[in-house]
Amino acid sequence: MSRTAALSAASAGAPLQATTIETRELRDDDVLIDVKFAGICHSDIHQVREEWGPAIFPMVPGHEIAGVVSEVGSGVTKYKVGDRVGVGCMVDSCGECEYCKDGEEQFCTKGAVMTYNGEGYDGEKTKGGYSQQVVVSERFAVRIPDALELDVAAPLLCAGITTFNPLKRWGAGPGKKVAVVGMGGLGHMGVKFAAALGAEVTVLSRSLAKQEDAKAFGATDHRSTADEQTFEDLKGSFDLILNTVSANLPVDAYLSLLKPLGALVNVGAPSDPDTFAAFSLIGGSKVLAGSNIGGIAQTQEMLDFAAKHGIGATIETISADQVNEAYEKVVSSGVRYRYVIDTATIGA
Repeated sequence: MSRTAALSAASAGAPLQATTIETRELRDDDVLIDVKFAGICHSDIHQVREEWGPAIFPMVPGHEIAGVVSEVGSGVTKYKVGDRVGVGCMVDSCGECEYCKDGEEQFCTKGAVMTYNGEGYDGEKTKGGYSQQVVVSERFAVRIPDALELDVAAPLLCAGITTFNPLKRWGAGPGKKVAVVGMGGLGHMGVKFAAALGAEVTVLSRSLAKQEDAKAFGATDHRSTADEQTFEDLKGSFDLILNTVSANLPVDAYLSLLKPLGALVNVGAPSDPDTFAAFSLIGGSKVLAGSNIGGIAQTQEMLDFAAKHGIGATIETISADQVNEAYEKVVSSGVRYRYVIDTATIGA
């Protein structure tokens, strides 16, 4: 085993501190990646603070990883040293079940192995991308096209695929009207992708402070949900609503904004249950859905699409000693739109 610099939380809610961790010896199908940038996802904060149930400590978060291959196992055929790659939310799956064979590894019946706060099939505790090196199977690394800078590509490995997946599944494209609820780390990617797919995009948020940004990202309208008139004006307007916020919404009011047969899809995860009236769905044969990340093949498709359309995350690059402060700003919605850690500063 070798050692690498990393940021680690010793216990639930503890601050992240610089340390060194062990990386496993390369297996035949492994690649060693020199991490260049790691995005801060809100789910990192939830897990470090043990807000999603019991977690594994010490914890090295990070599943928005962009870097360069520095070593390959003897059986690797997909990558070579020097290739630009990314790693998202998963680092292993059985590869044999119906979902793995369909390219939906996130639904692996044996249980997909998460990039951090997880346990491999051999009992190895996984460690994430807030580090200078990671080792993963070549199956779970994706190629970052040359047209994408590594820093703006890093958040695509979670925020990007999390929004691209439902937009593709629910048919965002020419002739479709899409609303994106919230315009933070997830929402701003939803706006960019929906617009690039050819949909007419409206941003729905309580504040109109980001109107200019919304327009720059491709939205044609930005309406305040604090104004009751918004719900009157936009009733029956949308084919698809992508909800990216983690706060509970008045679900019935948002369902009223859908056309018949429309879908309200949740990628944000509020901690409390939502409530809604069945007739809000039945009346227009509407759909209330959730969406997970995508599989590895779709993650590669998303990166290629992003490169083709010049789409990267809008980021603020920070050093390792700013991460704990950044966590607080993420919780208070004080970031535009994704913090990305320059991993060269870990331990510096």
